[in-house]
Amino acid sequence: MIMYNVMDGFEWDDWNKNKNWIKHKATYRECEEVFFNSPRITYKDIKHSLLEKRHGILGKTDNKRLLHITFTVRGNLVRVISARDMNKKEKIKYAKKQKDK
Repeated sequence: MIMYNVMDGFEWDDWNKNKNWIKHKATYRECEEVFFNSPRITYKDIKHSLLEKRHGILGKTDNKRLLHITFTVRGNLVRVISARDMNKKEKIKYAKKQKDK
């Protein structure tokens, strides 16, 4: 389990920041908001963890946009790899989590 309360912040590289905006119109601020808003669903992304451990998070922005984010943790920093709107299956899973909250 990732302990967000001990994280020192986010590490951004310009490539991923721009890629997420160009492909999915997701800003880095929106991505960061997902980590602080509840509910959120986090999971290990074993399939894509060849070089480093990757994780996924389903959550919402302050404006209620539902995002799926793939990220890694380096030291005490979260590094967002990609961000996009949730697909239908993810929205159903997230809605169930909200209901159970």
